[in-house]
Amino acid sequence: MENVYIETYGCQMNFADSEVVGAILREAGYGLVQDLDAADFVLINTCAIRDNAEQRVRHRVRELRAAQNRQAGLRIGVLGCMAERLQSRLMVEEENVSFVCGPDAYRRLPSLLAQVREGQKGAEVELSTTETYADIEPVRLASNGVSAYISIMRGCQNYCTYCVVPYTRGRERSREPQTIVAEARALFEQGYREVTLLGQNVNSYRWETDGGRTAVDFAELMRQVAEVSPLLRVRFATSHPKDLSDRLIEVMASYANICRSIHLPVQSGSNRMLKAMNRRYTVEWYLGRVEAIRSRMPDCSLTTDVIAGFCGETEADHEATLALFRQVGYDYAYMFKYSEREGTFAQRHLKDDVPDEVKTRRLNEIIALQGEIALANNRREVGRDYEVLVEGESHRSRERLFGRTGQGKVVVFDRGDAAVGSYRRVRVEDCTAATLLGRLIDR
Repeated sequence: MENVYIETYGCQMNFADSEVVGAILREAGYGLVQDLDAADFVLINTCAIRDNAEQRVRHRVRELRAAQNRQAGLRIGVLGCMAERLQSRLMVEEENVSFVCGPDAYRRLPSLLAQVREGQKGAEVELSTTETYADIEPVRLASNGVSAYISIMRGCQNYCTYCVVPYTRGRERSREPQTIVAEARALFEQGYREVTLLGQNVNSYRWETDGGRTAVDFAELMRQVAEVSPLLRVRFATSHPKDLSDRLIEVMASYANICRSIHLPVQSGSNRMLKAMNRRYTVEWYLGRVEAIRSRMPDCSLTTDVIAGFCGETEADHEATLALFRQVGYDYAYMFKYSEREGTFAQRHLKDDVPDEVKTRRLNEIIALQGEIALANNRREVGRDYEVLVEGESHRSRERLFGRTGQGKVVVFDRGDAAVGSYRRVRVEDCTAATLLGRLIDR
């Protein structure tokens, strides 16, 4: 039996895809190993959203030459968005890569590996309008046994001007709701206590039956998954602000086991920039969605994505972003400076005219502000009690455990008699900008 070692880079969708890849290869008779030295094939599942993500992968591929020198016959394959974007060109630019496989072609991996075993290079990068891998039970790679991802849809057709995802993952298509609920139920029966429903834009999930007369939208899907068990926490990522419905907010507010946490990427606080990005909402619309969330769920945590230095961004646009951060008060943000991606509308039609040193300065200002906001938010949590789902040992001490509140905030606390996978009441006694520090209290 030949063995496969999988490394994953990028978003939650990539990690979920690696679990699908593992299931397909295990079914085909391959072993899955966590030791590179035991591998016959190394599969690198990649992200293409920013240039530095691709450069990390290229660096890793070149590092693996040493492993190939030690292990005769070790073959390297690149999967996912970077493989789809660069296709067979990648095997020319990185000579030690034997094959590439795009995110819609994973069912063909066994035949692709067989082809490579015979000494040929290969590429499978055709995008699909129907593939969802709904019938495949993912292998939970490096799972903590508590939390799991469930992909509910694939692709994106929003065509934000800076983004490669529509070109690397194809158009939106949704999974049958019955398969999603069944996967959530199976995970709960296996002992998992939290699932995260994944999609590039989960709010546009839609499954139609009876010629379109009956439809399950995302709010209804969330309701169905929440009803698997009150002991199963349900999260989701990612939401597009333009599609965040009042119905979804109502469903979230109605079920205690749907986590009070929404990731709502804003990208910029300037209407001029949002239009240039083709985000299809205004700052006013976005703030209206924030108000709707907080009117029904005052305790809901909000996180976001933001891009500093997009094409044509002025100091006034940047100041508008800082002002929006102050107004919303995010608990966490993924913050990046603009990285031009080949093939996007922005790369073809807009000028990347903000100097890198200006991008860096603006990004650092956003990071500093968000750090202040996050610390202030966490300080308000001190003295409060939360039900925490225990996920594992603290990285710093085996005598401490960590878990998350329903708002998604990490809490570290003394182990006591708490068990991984259990729900425990924790009182917050201190904090940093990133973490709450607490102690177990009686139920």
